[in-house]
Amino acid sequence: MIAISVDQLDFAYEESPVLRGIEFSLEKGKFYSILGPNGSGKTTLLKNIQKIYKNNKECVYINGEDITSISVKELSKRLSVVPQETHMDFDFSVLDMVLMGRSPYLKRFETESGSDLKLAESAMKITDTWRLKDKSVRSISGGELQRAIVSRAMVQDTGIMLLDEPVSHLDIHHQIGILKTVSGFSKSKEITVVAVLHDINLAIEFSDSLMLLNKGEIKAMGPPEEVITEEMIRELYNTECMIIRNPSSGKPHVIPTELSIKGD
Repeated sequence: MIAISVDQLDFAYEESPVLRGIEFSLEKGKFYSILGPNGSGKTTLLKNIQKIYKNNKECVYINGEDITSISVKELSKRLSVVPQETHMDFDFSVLDMVLMGRSPYLKRFETESGSDLKLAESAMKITDTWRLKDKSVRSISGGELQRAIVSRAMVQDTGIMLLDEPVSHLDIHHQIGILKTVSGFSKSKEITVVAVLHDINLAIEFSDSLMLLNKGEIKAMGPPEEVITEEMIRELYNTECMIIRNPSSGKPHVIPTELSIKGD
């Protein structure tokens, strides 16, 4: 079953093209990572899928339905988002922040039910944040806050989860912890995950398939073993590398060897 499909998506900021002829289909229950250099269009692609950036033509589909025909509230029942950073303007408790994921299902002035609380407790136990439920979101660490935001996406109970550089500001322990949690949740609930990541090797380890973007175009897409090559890393990142097999997982592992001086 296809969760997300994109057909000839073009997007530009004013007169500057950012995405050109983007076309792909993503299966239900798979973990996909989008890789590419800065400015390649990764976040812009996610925002088109989220309907933050609106396109005048039918080109993005969720479960076969054109997103231009889906209301914002209905779309939030189909996909959830874990952003790179979340700024809290008010002093919510961690539990209250997680329960915001139930907002799409509540009527105006309606409060969360006992089943909503159970969903939040279950998700927060998975992310090891239940013990923080009564703490202020402003008093916990960056890693704890990011895990709580993952919990919020979980209780939103969607079939698709988008992650926009969710671990860029975290140490390696918390990076692995969050990706491992999301990957396990994806497999157990058959949720499609689409993650924009900067760390190539982390993306390789957790992804079923990689999308490699450069200058707004898809250069390759497929299993890490097929698309991660020295030639492709050189083309995308202008960097020489050596690729070995991770002795633990058997997947490719990229080791930079020298930087090209051909230009930025």
